[in-house]
Amino acid sequence: MQEKPIQQNPPAPLQVVLTIDSSIIPNSDPINGGNIDHEIHINSIIFTVISRFHAGYFRISLSLCWQTLLWKTLVEPPENAHAYRKMLGMMPYASFLLMWSLSLFVLVAFSVVYVLRCMLLSEMVKKEYLNQIRVNYLFAPWISWLLLLQSSPFLERKNVYYHVLWWVFVLPIFVLDVKIYGQWFTKGKRFLSTVANPASQLSVVGNFVGAGAAAQMGWRECGMIMFSLGFVHYVVLFVTLYQRLSGNSCMPTSLRPVMFLFIAAPSMASLAWDSISGTFDCSSKMLFYLSLFLFLSLCGMVVIFISINSTGIGFDRICRGNEVECCSSAYAGYMRTISFGFICYNGLYHPQH
Repeated sequence: MQEKPIQQNPPAPLQVVLTIDSSIIPNSDPINGGNIDHEIHINSIIFTVISRFHAGYFRISLSLCWQTLLWKTLVEPPENAHAYRKMLGMMPYASFLLMWSLSLFVLVAFSVVYVLRCMLLSEMVKKEYLNQIRVNYLFAPWISWLLLLQSSPFLERKNVYYHVLWWVFVLPIFVLDVKIYGQWFTKGKRFLSTVANPASQLSVVGNFVGAGAAAQMGWRECGMIMFSLGFVHYVVLFVTLYQRLSGNSCMPTSLRPVMFLFIAAPSMASLAWDSISGTFDCSSKMLFYLSLFLFLSLCGMVVIFISINSTGIGFDRICRGNEVECCSSAYAGYMRTISFGFICYNGLYHPQH
């Protein structure tokens, strides 16, 4: 028998595996010429900043704008000013310009970041809009712009651009008023006692600031409309908060410095009525005395300051995480409103019409 020849399979082709260490080759985009990892890192940082930024940060700009308006009041004493008032007017005008420029830069930067947040993270903005505490801070940027407009060294109150900007900054306040105050009327008789909190007074402050700015332009009727709208809702809100109903105790411990808004509302009301009536009369003085009494009452509440220290709130925890907190601006900014009351009460300042 003949043996069958054994078929031999051809040898497998030689395979070469080439491994290159990625660490020795720069990860670059051949088309754009940029580093992809670097771009991703920058985008992640920007996205993180936008996602963590909320309307509560505008309390920083609110404090700066109040300070700017106060400095303008001090550096521009009236002709028949008291001797002490003239001493305060010795402040260099350049310091006011520097403060105004700083406030403008901060406010523009915050506004740009928040616009990006509205464009990229609309769902987070919607949740912020529906939150009973955070929705009140949507008034803060428009109040800041109105204060910055009143302290502007470049625009006169009779200027057309001044009037246009006033309308641009007041209309969002009016729209938010319709949204918030409309819910108080339509959501049931227990709705206000459930959602009312000290931060709700920001809406009232916005009306008073807009009323004062309108009166200084010579639009007293517009000022009266905004003043009446703010004053009526301030009375309702003050009574609701004063009753301490079970529903309105929703403020967390970290937000207790917002209690200083009790000072800002009557102080701005006294200044607004001073601008409307043309003199710091009995009505303005009564509102000023109310703000002074509330200030002394808050100073007597040592528990607030103890809780601030115990929770460790400070500059290192400003707006940390999801807390709507800018502790320094919460009381430092609102304290400047009562300073305006002192100046007007002593006849050291009178709004120009």
